[in-house]
Amino acid sequence: MNTALSWIKAYVPELDCTDQEYCDAMTLSGTKVEGFERKDKNLEKIVVGQITAIEGHPDADKLIVCQVNIGTETIQIVTGAHNVKVGDKVPVVLDGGKVAGGHDGGPLPEDGIAIKAGKLRGVPSNGMMCSIEELGSDRNMYPEAPEEGIYIFERADKEHSKEKRSVEAGADAVELLGLHDTVFEYEITSNRVDCYSVLGVAREAAATFRKPFVPPVVKAVGNGEDVHDYISVEVLDTDLCPRYCARVCKNIKIGPSPEWMQRRLAASGIRPINNLVDITNYVMEEYGQPMHAFDLDTIAGHKIIVRRAGDGDEFQTLDGQVRKLDSEVLMICDAEKEIGIAGIMGGENSKITDDVHTVLFEAATFHGPNIRKSAKRIGLRTDASGKFEKGLEPHNAEDAINRACQLIEELGCGEAVGGMVDVAAPMAEKKVLPFRPEKYNSLLGTEIESEEMLAIFKRLEIETVKNEDGSISLVIPYFRQDLNCDADIAEEVVRFYGYDKVPATLPTGEATSGRLSYKLRIEQKARDIAEYCGFSQGMSYSFESPKVFDKLLIGEDDPLRRTVTISNPLGEDFSIMRTVSLNGMLGSLATNYNRRNKNVKLYELGNVYLPKALPLTELPDERVQFTLGCYGDGDFYTMKGVVEEFFTAVGMCKKPVYDPDSGKPFLHPGRQANIKYQGVTVGYLGEVHPEVLDNYEIGTKAYVAVLDMPSIIPLTTFDRKYEGIAKYPAVSRDLSMVVPKQILVGDIEQMILQRGGKLLESCQLFDIYEGVQIKQGFKSVAYSVTFRAKDRTLEESDINAAMKKILNGLEQMGIELRQ
Repeated sequence: MNTALSWIKAYVPELDCTDQEYCDAMTLSGTKVEGFERKDKNLEKIVVGQITAIEGHPDADKLIVCQVNIGTETIQIVTGAHNVKVGDKVPVVLDGGKVAGGHDGGPLPEDGIAIKAGKLRGVPSNGMMCSIEELGSDRNMYPEAPEEGIYIFERADKEHSKEKRSVEAGADAVELLGLHDTVFEYEITSNRVDCYSVLGVAREAAATFRKPFVPPVVKAVGNGEDVHDYISVEVLDTDLCPRYCARVCKNIKIGPSPEWMQRRLAASGIRPINNLVDITNYVMEEYGQPMHAFDLDTIAGHKIIVRRAGDGDEFQTLDGQVRKLDSEVLMICDAEKEIGIAGIMGGENSKITDDVHTVLFEAATFHGPNIRKSAKRIGLRTDASGKFEKGLEPHNAEDAINRACQLIEELGCGEAVGGMVDVAAPMAEKKVLPFRPEKYNSLLGTEIESEEMLAIFKRLEIETVKNEDGSISLVIPYFRQDLNCDADIAEEVVRFYGYDKVPATLPTGEATSGRLSYKLRIEQKARDIAEYCGFSQGMSYSFESPKVFDKLLIGEDDPLRRTVTISNPLGEDFSIMRTVSLNGMLGSLATNYNRRNKNVKLYELGNVYLPKALPLTELPDERVQFTLGCYGDGDFYTMKGVVEEFFTAVGMCKKPVYDPDSGKPFLHPGRQANIKYQGVTVGYLGEVHPEVLDNYEIGTKAYVAVLDMPSIIPLTTFDRKYEGIAKYPAVSRDLSMVVPKQILVGDIEQMILQRGGKLLESCQLFDIYEGVQIKQGFKSVAYSVTFRAKDRTLEESDINAAMKKILNGLEQMGIELRQ
């Protein structure tokens, strides 16, 4: 929604503020201003000049030398335009002034174009005569401007002038063009249908700045004839058309609309066409009520029928396109044929031409959701449908159509026939709500006086009625369809009282106990552990490119390539839902590496989306992945330590198993492992494959770990059993072994734990050695094994029995004690 400030001031004449003050105040009172633009931006020192003499340039056939009277003096200007004559009055930018753009109508430079006195082919030129494009506009908004050449305010003979106005040399040319104005762009919420009109915004401005609101006085003009002698209306589908108003104007004279109307329409982004079309557009912007004009002579039987279309029907709209219809599309028909799609666009067969003599005006209320669906179904959305789909108030139609007929007569465009055809379903009465100031203050946490609230309601045209019991009722005006309950009224109070005046208060109510769900507690613990270990949280998109799988070296037949495809993606790079979380993590590591951050540790908790079947028949499996990534100081064992720290924190106190046969193509073949806990694979970790690092432009080793949270959560517990400090001493034994290289340390630990029995308290690896003192194909591994009994001091026989079982198990694995 765009409006010109000059149009707002027409209804709030005492409004006096800067553009920024208007923007801020309207936004704070609830009518959000997205931005504004000065129409006279970069237009400086531009006046009306009258050409007093023209002669050819001595050294250039395409240039002419003009003497121009600018009121205070006569200056010489050299120009290449040949549409000017002696006596013409034109816009002139003086030495040191500015224009908005070039004569070619291209993009406007941010700071405009400065004009300085100089010489053109040796002849002094002390200014420049302007085309409409150089003034920041075009012929769409100034139809009287020539296709090429200088804009003419007033020709010498006035024969070709648009209006027989008289302008003085030296006058402000920008003001005469209506460019001393500001256009504001609003973001209107869909519940404020009244603000999709200039009158609605002006009413808000008047209430915001505490100024009188002066709407136009609408008179139901008309001659002594009866409109029912010209047209009849029948509405067959009253559920889709609650009200249909029709009026007739005859003796129509097509011509240009007045300049003030053209300027207001142009400021709203609507191209002026002619007086009849401009009046309908003007009323649509002013009242927010779309209207349509039919040539009455083209309406068969002089009868309007509002009904649904038939399935498979076709209809040619005003834009020349043939539209396919169905039974859900509402049509405006005459006695023989369709002549318009209700609320969207009229038909080619009833359009207004320059030969029109009698016009039928339509102002109706249509069912908003049906208009929206119909516009989408036939592929045609217009300014009118955009307003109808919000759900217009039926009472507005009568004022709008009367306003249009009033303008027809005031502008000398025709003669309004008396009366109005009005076919309407029973319309709702004005809503009445009780005045409950205590409730409003309770909702808002304020102590606003009742008198101040009533003053606000008066500015908003909400009537107050005193009841017999002394209470007060609020009568809501028809145009405020959004006011239905105490909360709505409280909002009206606070937005004009001032949000900045509302004090900070604590919420009141009964105490309730709330806590995070078990799943969220586990995820919070993951964050705590990661941050405790020096990792920073990152976030990445859940939708990504199919090219990710190639970057991660994932095979063509890998199940990870079975993805959910987004039906309306932002682009190919965001066209699928991710099935693996590493792309976002590696992308973040790459960004940090390329910005020369030396040591980086990141973590992310985010979903992957695994389809259960393709094409989709049900929602995919959304699985939260706890992803860790690092380069620099971290390594494989850093990741392993964080994983085990997390397991301990969530009650997974048994040692996980690391299976090197994980087969992840994006990880280094010899430096990766699946993480298993109690036989369940809960994730993986490892060093990133060098080729993948190259794909992501990471020039150093990087390590990742990924934990599948849905697999982990069933294995966790926050139950803790207290165990007192041991009363009896521990006994330690060291084992130094010669082990074949292919045997994993984890397998050795499993054997020690399995054979150690109840007395084994812990086993700790403290040395691994490979060198000349160890035979080829073997490595030296040393463990410290600790035993303790809870009820007694251990004897040597207890230790020897346990150690014998451990040594037998190790021997079966091909491990020897080091001599």
